[in-house]
Amino acid sequence: MKIRDVVLTPVAFADAPLLNVMGVHEPFALRGVVQVVCDDGVGGLGESYGDAAFLGEVRKVLPELAGHDIFDLPGLKRIIARALAGTVLTDEHGLIGGFSIRKTIASVYSLFEVACLDAQGQFLGRPVADLLGGKARDAVDFSAYLFYKYGAHLGAEEDSWGEILTPEALVGSAKRMVDEYGFRSIKLKGGVFAPEQEIEGVRALAEAFPGHPLRIDPNAAWTPATSIRVAAELDGVLEYLEDPTPGIEGMAEVAREASMPLATNMCVVNFGDLEPAFRARAIGVLLSDHHFWGGMRDTQALSVACESFGVGLSMHSNSHLGISLAAMVHVAAATPHLTYACDTHWPWKTADVIEPGVLNFVDGAVAVPDRPGLGITLDQDALARAHEDYVRCGLTKRDDVTYMRKYTPGFEPNTARW
Repeated sequence: MKIRDVVLTPVAFADAPLLNVMGVHEPFALRGVVQVVCDDGVGGLGESYGDAAFLGEVRKVLPELAGHDIFDLPGLKRIIARALAGTVLTDEHGLIGGFSIRKTIASVYSLFEVACLDAQGQFLGRPVADLLGGKARDAVDFSAYLFYKYGAHLGAEEDSWGEILTPEALVGSAKRMVDEYGFRSIKLKGGVFAPEQEIEGVRALAEAFPGHPLRIDPNAAWTPATSIRVAAELDGVLEYLEDPTPGIEGMAEVAREASMPLATNMCVVNFGDLEPAFRARAIGVLLSDHHFWGGMRDTQALSVACESFGVGLSMHSNSHLGISLAAMVHVAAATPHLTYACDTHWPWKTADVIEPGVLNFVDGAVAVPDRPGLGITLDQDALARAHEDYVRCGLTKRDDVTYMRKYTPGFEPNTARW
């Protein structure tokens, strides 16, 4: 089945002023939506990053895809590698590790692989999870993803979450997420305040939600010595400690002392990173992400490598829409070793580009759609509105640092500050 046309639509959707080590989220998050249209009318959807640099690389590929067979995924990867010709994108917001030629190709390929698998499933009348080998689980667990946040964007009224800067406010936001979505695992984005303050927040969560697995991710804001101290103070409290310090060597130093597993989505970000990380025993859990690990099937290959070396598997999240959530659910359901609850920013968004009713959270989990392909339907009107927001907002890249300086002049990112 051949590709007749591919439509790329940049979109934006409202985002809350969520804090992290690099600063604060801007009023809109950017994404790119791809629609693959085949010669018999079958189509497929993909979603990924929406910054101008990434979309520029995607546009290099578009003219090369007409006439390509959607079942020829190795050929698709070759087309993308030729079109990009050694381009290396950079991760300007600094939260998902460095980029390389390999990671750039993997990121662009993933967008189209998801769309082709969706189209394959539509053509065959089978869910994408079946194309990936079948379901290992009927529903995929996700975690409540807590952030410190400001009460409002500059010049705007306070949003429904309000200001979250204290342990009491953290507990309140967690209660809302648990009540509304049923999450059983809880993750805190740290690296915003001094470690002592964030330890207090984690302990407040542990007291308020006994039996709920807890995690904290300071995005490498701490030195190895500080990371070891925090790990000791949270012994018996954390399920895992995510990216406390930069680099494989730093993580290995902490891992030798910490009682809980260390997790990462920053220092192990492509297959070339696996050997040094595993050899150094730097991590106990790897956060996969089909958006930059090369798609859904490469995520499954990553799982096999992790299982072989006794490393657990979870899933990383950036701000995303329903197409990405559907892809995350299908690949997680078809990957037996992915046993940790996955990250998701879902509760923080207020709009989407897919028709509602398919992706619902029950007891913190999303059931695998049983309809063909990803099992979702694009809402063309909602897509048009999201594209209008993209044009109107004027953003071309994610820049947490510059936006934070509007709140705090002179702000510098806190990486390895403490």
